[in-house]
Amino acid sequence: MLGDILLINDMHKEAAAAICERVLSDLEKKEDRYRYIVGISGESGSGKSELSHALGKALKAHHIRVKVVHTDNYYKIQPLLREEWRRNKGFEMIGQEEYDWVKIKKTIRDYKEEQECMMPCVDLIPEQVDKLLVDFTKIDLLIVDGLYAIRAPELDLRIYIDLTYHETKINQIIRMKEAITDFRLNILEREHQAVRKLRPMANLIIDKAYQLKHPDEVEDEYPGTPDEE
Repeated sequence: MLGDILLINDMHKEAAAAICERVLSDLEKKEDRYRYIVGISGESGSGKSELSHALGKALKAHHIRVKVVHTDNYYKIQPLLREEWRRNKGFEMIGQEEYDWVKIKKTIRDYKEEQECMMPCVDLIPEQVDKLLVDFTKIDLLIVDGLYAIRAPELDLRIYIDLTYHETKINQIIRMKEAITDFRLNILEREHQAVRKLRPMANLIIDKAYQLKHPDEVEDEYPGTPDEE
């Protein structure tokens, strides 16, 4: 997203370094030019974008060229129309199906096939969706982040940030992508319920202390069932 504010600090860099080691270990077992994909999910304000960019920088230090795909660019309804749409349709419509999964899957396919790809890119200042032409022949590794990103197909590593919107409220206020109103809080609660269902899909968990853990090492406070792709 253009105009987004990233609050990258040491905890993001340390978690990214640990993930980087896992990715490098995985790549050693793959054939040359294997098209590796990392997915990162978590609730609003949990640090998905910060972790993705920190991981991209860590991998760049190992001469791996990374592209970060923010799935929040792939909403079916454009930013200026989304609030009205949600008010008209009701809170029960908020969730994974707000994303255009056809376009997300096409982006992943274009990366896998080393093709050029026309990707949506939201500019937060005018709140419009622009188009970004990406040459995937020059990209070695893809990071897909977003609320429901680990639901995407063909991921090699799924990472879940185990923080709720209650615990990340200060980050949401600082970034101010959307005003914190009662309506917004109801949206965050609906997203919380939808995002938690994806946690069992994760290969790795970022715990509340922002430490990288195996899922068996972290108790799920809000157990749910992953939705089918």
